[in-house]
Amino acid sequence: MVDLSGYIKFLVSLLAIVNPIGAIPIFISLSDGYAPQHRAKIAKITALSVTVILLTSLMFGEIILEFFGITIGSFRIGGGILLLLMAISMLQAKTSRAVHTADEAQETADKDSIAVVPLAIPLLAGPGAISTVIVYAYKVQTFRQFAIGGTSIVIVGATVLLALLAAPHIASRLGRTGINIVTRIMGLILAAVAVEFITNGIKNLFPMLS
Repeated sequence: MVDLSGYIKFLVSLLAIVNPIGAIPIFISLSDGYAPQHRAKIAKITALSVTVILLTSLMFGEIILEFFGITIGSFRIGGGILLLLMAISMLQAKTSRAVHTADEAQETADKDSIAVVPLAIPLLAGPGAISTVIVYAYKVQTFRQFAIGGTSIVIVGATVLLALLAAPHIASRLGRTGINIVTRIMGLILAAVAVEFITNGIKNLFPMLS
């Protein structure tokens, strides 16, 4: 019998990091004035891009670490610090500058296509999500593990699509306060994930502390 607890943990962590609900205000702002059909097209391209980016990270994550000579312990600590910074911003109901800066928002405000940049990357499938997938990829040893990880990523992509397609409805129902509450809850989960990343990274670098 397969222990699914680790995979569920990976899925929940990835959902917390991507945080599709938290991206809704930015999506609505960037697509303001667009026809519903155009907005739906952007949502589909964004979700597909997020899925492709994370699946690519899953397939080539270990190769990337080996190419740059980075140990998994060092990467876990670095990724954990990044996630912790993002979590702190989310707990304050803000978009982390590690994900999307004001200058980037201004630069893309007048572009026709916003689906890939900045929505898919770096807003949704940003450094935090990519780091999480690469850490998971390092532990993948069987096709079943790869398939379950890939399925988790597809579920995240589908969640992004549903959230963006229903963005106006969700925004009107939850309001800014409701979205901020969801963002803070995701930030709390993300903070716990970040601490675990850092702790495991320290154990990898200093086995005597285990």
